[in-house]
Amino acid sequence: MEASGVLSIALVLGVGGLGELKFGGGSKAGMPPPPRTLSFSPQLSETYGEIFTVHLGSRPCVVLCGYRLLKEALIDHAEEFSGRGDFLDTPAPGIVYGNGERWRQLRRFAIVTLKSFGMGKRGAEERVREEAQHLIQQLYQTHGQPFDPTFLLSCAGSNIICWLVFGERFEYGDERFLALMGLINLLFIFPNIMRFVPGPHQRIYANYLRLAEFVGERVRRNRQTLDPQNPRDFIDCFLLKMQQEKGNPDTHFTEDTLSKTTVNLFFAGTETVSSTLKYGLRILLRHPEVEARLHEEIDRVIGRHRSPCMEDRSRMPYVDAVIHEIQRFADIVPMGVPHTTTRDIQLRGYAIPKVGMNVIPLLCTSQFDPSRFANPQTFDPGHFLDENGRFKRNDAFMAFSRVCLGEGLAVMELFIFLTSILQHFQLKAEEDQATIDITPESSGLGNIPRPYRLSLIPR
Repeated sequence: MEASGVLSIALVLGVGGLGELKFGGGSKAGMPPPPRTLSFSPQLSETYGEIFTVHLGSRPCVVLCGYRLLKEALIDHAEEFSGRGDFLDTPAPGIVYGNGERWRQLRRFAIVTLKSFGMGKRGAEERVREEAQHLIQQLYQTHGQPFDPTFLLSCAGSNIICWLVFGERFEYGDERFLALMGLINLLFIFPNIMRFVPGPHQRIYANYLRLAEFVGERVRRNRQTLDPQNPRDFIDCFLLKMQQEKGNPDTHFTEDTLSKTTVNLFFAGTETVSSTLKYGLRILLRHPEVEARLHEEIDRVIGRHRSPCMEDRSRMPYVDAVIHEIQRFADIVPMGVPHTTTRDIQLRGYAIPKVGMNVIPLLCTSQFDPSRFANPQTFDPGHFLDENGRFKRNDAFMAFSRVCLGEGLAVMELFIFLTSILQHFQLKAEEDQATIDITPESSGLGNIPRPYRLSLIPR
């Protein structure tokens, strides 16, 4: 995905550059003080403290930083902070950026439906393993020549969502799939008001509408062939739910909501995984000693002739630690889903009102918290290993918290895709290993790896 993808959620209603917020004035009485300028990064808390106020346009938001404060708010006071913020809403929000009773009903329906199609079960694992083999076949077609891995990694992740939503996967050269991929790669979630503001971001809103049209065409096709006794995919199940709710004037199950929910699923389930993999391969190019240890563990536990499965994960602590450290270090989406409070509340001496205030959990400040990670600015798989080399969990690790609906599926994809690639290939960089820059190219509201090409040498 390019810098304008979902991993760079940086259309902001302030003046100034993309990914940067600028403010005037002081804070309201009792509210945390605002900084003057910032980009969302782990260093914010060092300058402004654990809690402060920003404005996205005219809308005030309280930003929470650091493991201890995030735990206090989101875990210890989970009920009080359980509302969903609204500044990233679309007209008929789906399951990622919705709020209130609509969001709760849609989310409950999505969880039950996706589980019925195997998400989090062995059925999903078999789909991921199958897609991994398609990916490996495509990677062999690069014949050891330098290439940009973005497209193939995105195809693999998107096909898993296509299976859940559309009931089928696509060949990577399928024209319909290429059209879908093009729309996804140009889309990111944006503030609702941006559609009315002139500028180049209007192309993004146009692509959002085109993706919704693509989904709408699939909905029409499913409706024409719908069999109530044999639902094929998420869309069929949603259409059946719409029929059940037909007489309910207050129903949240409408075709418009189906379109938005489906777009949400692609947003949450495609680019986060593929971009993490792309960033991970870049990091391994910089750290060949880590790649060598991964090869050794993969060869010892799995071998070269069978495909990886999730049962292998418990016997591969180093692979597990590396994947966690890639997620922590890459920090693809530093900002969590915005929240609101369910009542007026005091936090660390500051008043956070129930009405008119979004709460932004800055998850990157937990994942780079020096009190929880020995060398937070350094890529070090040892952050997730104990003294005996066993995998060690860390409560400050919050990757995928913002899209936890598909957390199990995302973990499955990362493990199976990465181990499959390294089972078959050795990575080779175009540039000198010592000069490879693994800092992100863009660090506004999202992090992406710098553009690069690599060669995959069959093992």
